[in-house]
Amino acid sequence: MNFSELFKLSGLLGRFSPDGKCLASCVQHRLVVRDASTLQILHLYSCVDQIQYIEWSSDSQFILCAMYKRGLVQVWSLEQPDWHCKIDEGSAGLVASCWSPDGRHILNTTEFHLRITVWSLCTKSVSYIKYPKACQQGVAFTKDGRYMAVAERRDCKDFISIFVCRNWQLLRHFDTETQDLFGIEWAPNGCVLAAWDTCLEYKVLLYSLDGRLLSSYRAYEWPLGIKSIAWSPSSQFLAIGSFDEKVRILNHVTWKKITELEHPAVITSKKTIVYKEVEKSPTLGTERLSFPPTRALASSLFSTQSKYDICQVPVSLHYIKPVADKANPKVGVGMLAFSADNCFLATKNDNIPNAVWIWDIRKLKLAVVLEQLYTIQCFQWDPCKPRLAVCTGSSRVYLWSPAGCVVVKVPGEGDFQIVSLSWHSSGDSMLLLSKDHFCVCYLEREEV
Repeated sequence: MNFSELFKLSGLLGRFSPDGKCLASCVQHRLVVRDASTLQILHLYSCVDQIQYIEWSSDSQFILCAMYKRGLVQVWSLEQPDWHCKIDEGSAGLVASCWSPDGRHILNTTEFHLRITVWSLCTKSVSYIKYPKACQQGVAFTKDGRYMAVAERRDCKDFISIFVCRNWQLLRHFDTETQDLFGIEWAPNGCVLAAWDTCLEYKVLLYSLDGRLLSSYRAYEWPLGIKSIAWSPSSQFLAIGSFDEKVRILNHVTWKKITELEHPAVITSKKTIVYKEVEKSPTLGTERLSFPPTRALASSLFSTQSKYDICQVPVSLHYIKPVADKANPKVGVGMLAFSADNCFLATKNDNIPNAVWIWDIRKLKLAVVLEQLYTIQCFQWDPCKPRLAVCTGSSRVYLWSPAGCVVVKVPGEGDFQIVSLSWHSSGDSMLLLSKDHFCVCYLEREEV
């Protein structure tokens, strides 16, 4: 692996463009666009205030910069650097902003979720969508960009509206059998919309494009319910992570549960490989010591090295007992992600915070557990092959593939604490983000 130098960053705002050619990052009110391969600066834009959110258009021609405190959105063009656009929501305020799939319309959600305003960059026309619901995931687009679903709340009841993105005409409007709708998400094939209830009510509802209820699923009644949801890339499986520390997988034919994946604190199966991260201080021979020590020797004396050991089962994982009398208890499966080839599912159980569980979907069995020294901050699959990247807030990045595990430390003198990462669309590189800096990790062709 090769690493770039560190660059300044604010707000964890670093994004590869969808076509993979550019990399956008923010430093306070400045937007910096670099060549993704050389990291040379291509464009430098200055916004009127500190940028709080950025998003590329689907064709990588425009970048949206949202300043929620000001109720402002500024749009910059890569093809025509002199062109720019400013959208001011005024007294209505701004809490969310995103691109439509065609990359020529911007959807702004006003304060208190009074409405969603659809601004056209081509015709300068404006459309309004009333009564959007304030929930975790209230707007969802199909992968082909043809349809948009919006969660709505009217007269103390939940509804879903489906719009045609081409002209923003309403296609379907129907009520949902939810107490308090929490989120909606399309299957990758765009045929089925999943809607799920608040954590107080375990309920998943599956709707067709024309608003018909295909199926509903409820695992249990009274305890806290759903915490996370993920579709497989093939749309064949829907994985539901729950507060009871289990993942339930539904199939796309009958929408019935095909398996239940548990996350026990003790791994007993001999068919499961447990990789445990261990840290050790380097040992130096007396012949290498010099006084005063060189900079390289001084840094190696005080740095620790990390590697994976394969543990013999049974293995006890670091378990944190949740505090029952506090809101948002750290318990249950809060992170889910399928690999690009549908063969693996990665999960994290929040009360076993240092472990990533990797399940073989073909066998519906637990294949691997990675136990880290620190809490898992983020993990993401390579978009091209079954390879998982993990970060834990340390200066190391961890990679797992069916061939094995590797730990790589980001070189440098400062303490670069990686709290987020994202893959390049080619799978050849990764963007590693800390609170104040970012760098790019390039994988060798042999490794790829």
